[in-house]
Amino acid sequence: MADPTQDILAAALSLPEAERLKVASELLASVEEPYEDAWNAAWIEELERREQAVRDGGSGGNAWAEVRARVIARLGAR
Repeated sequence: MADPTQDILAAALSLPEAERLKVASELLASVEEPYEDAWNAAWIEELERREQAVRDGGSGGNAWAEVRARVIARLGAR
């Protein structure tokens, strides 16, 4: 039996970038809880910490292609 999730993912990945962003935004919006002040503040604090680490010469992060490949590999392993 075919996995409908994989079929949907394959179809979504074949869309132009603007359409993929639209689909991704809609999917995220469908599962995210309403923003809570504490949650939002925690994310801002974490983003500021990471920004400062980069400015201090720490991790510069990873290239999008590397991150995307890891995410796809993890999703494929499920």
